[in-house]
Formats: sequence, C-alpha cells, structure tokens
Amino acid sequence: MPTPIATAVPVAHAAILGLGVYRPRRVVPNHDIVDAIDSSDEWIKTRSGIAARRWASEDETIVSMSVAAARDALAAADIDAAQIDTVILATSSLMVLGPSAGAVVATELGMHDTAAFDISAGCAGFCYALADAANLVRSGQARRVLVIGVERLTDLLDVHDRGTAFIFADGAGAVVVGPAEQEGIGPVAWGSDGSKTSAIKQDKDFQQYFAEVAAAEAAGTTSERPYIRMNGTEVFRWAVTFLEKACRDALDRAGVAASDLDAFVPHQANLRIVDALVRVLELPDDVAVAHDIVESGNTSAASIPMAMEQLLRSGAAKPGDTALLLGFGAGLAYAGQVVALPPIVA
Repeated sequence: MPTPIATAVPVAHAAILGLGVYRPRRVVPNHDIVDAIDSSDEWIKTRSGIAARRWASEDETIVSMSVAAARDALAAADIDAAQIDTVILATSSLMVLGPSAGAVVATELGMHDTAAFDISAGCAGFCYALADAANLVRSGQARRVLVIGVERLTDLLDVHDRGTAFIFADGAGAVVVGPAEQEGIGPVAWGSDGSKTSAIKQDKDFQQYFAEVAAAEAAGTTSERPYIRMNGTEVFRWAVTFLEKACRDALDRAGVAASDLDAFVPHQANLRIVDALVRVLELPDDVAVAHDIVESGNTSAASIPMAMEQLLRSGAAKPGDTALLLGFGAGLAYAGQVVALPPIVA
C-alpha cells in the first residue's frame, strides 16, 4: 500500500478581517485632460460618470502603493505582518516579468519565508485573488492571507487616446482573509471568454515592440511603445447583457437574494454599466451602490477594494453588511462573490 500522506486541517469558514487602500496624491480632474483628447468635461461625465481620477507620481509604485494599503488592512484586522502566511497580489500593470510584486511587498512588510505570488485577471483580478485566498484558508493551507489589488495603469496609458485616456487610473486596495465563526466570503462565480480579448488589450506584446525598436533604429526612425486599448462599445454590450447572469450565479451560490443585500460593489468600469446592473438586478433602493469611479476612475484590479472602502468611509455601508462584489474586464474575465464587509482603519 502507498505511504499515507497527511493533509492540512481545514476550517469551516473564511472572512475578510480588514481592509485598507492607497489613493495616489495627484488628483486629475477632467479639465486637465480634455484638450489632449479633443473632448469635454460634459462628454466624459456623460459617457463614463468620471469627474476626476488619481494618477500616481514617480515615487508611487506598484510596491509602495501595495505596502501602504496592506499596512492599513493589517491595522484594520488588528494583526501583525508576521501572522500572514500567504500574499496574493493581483495586477495587470507590473512592467517587469519578475520578481513577483507579491514577494517584494511581503519583504517590505517585514515578512520572512512567506508564500507570495501575483495573478493577472484584469479588472476581475481582485475577486479571483479573494476566491483563492478564501479557499486556501478553508482548506487549512494558510491561516491568514493578504490579498492586494493594485494598478499603475498610467504606465500603459496613451494620454492622447480618446477611448482610454479619461478612464484608467492608479491605486491599491488590500484585505486580510482569515478563519471566521461564520461564513464571510461566499462561493465564487467566475469565468472567462478568450474570444473577446481584443475588447481590452495591450496593443502589442513586448517581443513585437522590441522587433519594431530594432527595425526603427536601423531605419533611423522611432517606434511607438505598447499601450492599453479598449473597444468601449464591445465591453459595454458584454457587460450589460452577460453580467446579470454572473451576479445571479454568485447570489445563488451564496444562498442570498438580491433583496437581502446591503451593498453592491461592482468593478468601477463605467457608471452606465453600474446603473444598468442595478436596474436588471432590481436592487432595492436601500442597497448602497459603489460609485467610486466618479472620483477615482477605473483602477482595474484595485477598483473593488477601493470602492468598498469608499462606501464604508462615507457611512453608506458598515462592517458586517452583506455585499455583492463583481469584478469584470480584460480577458474577458469575470468573478463575483457575496461577502460580509470588513472593518477599516478609523
């Protein structure tokens, strides 16, 4: 007979124990960017709901923003960095292939010999990472997991692109996931559709870019660096026709009705998409709906923790409230789960 192999000791429930965010110092209102994209404040607000966004300065890096958000999450959870077993960092804008930002963040926080890795699932990245963290805790593989969603999308932004320059922004959000007496993170509803990758993508890979640079140098010309591009119409159509199913799937898996929700925290992609989802889900008027996009823009993997914090900070929702999270975007990928909202630093 094969030698018996021990297994980790599982726990019954996982929950979000604390939340922290980092918002870059620089506030960029619409009037600062309209000339570059031949637009207007009214057009941007009508099309997206955005009035301003945060763009990171040179010293506000993927790592530094993650560390700042993580420290507040740890404080909100009232635990030390040494008590974290695993770090999962979600981002689509890390401009190097290695080392993982998660490993560097863990070291910056004073962790030693801690498992750490990055994931890339676009704007759904935070919810993917949250699901992974909850499953690690429930399985007994980790006791407490630090989950970070962070972006410096301005590193990939063509400031003259009318389709993206007014949308994307920077920031970070982090949560601590750990065992709980009752379930605080419902089963994830997730999926992807790789046939729609052209809807949101980097317009050239770096191998192609390096080849163009070499050819341009030989010809005495210049080449254009890679940028993020988006077909807004295609994304909007997918979001308003498909994501109702994703939301209802997440609710069903958690055994929660839309009428039971206290808050709805969708990815902050576009205010029109948020409003459309509220209508099709027939959410009651007393459900708090995150509208962080108005002042923060679209921060991709960072948007859901940042939007959660905005609801809690404003008093529109409170720790312990039942909320539906839904991340969606590049991939095209989506992930959603019902959660109990966590505490934040006072």
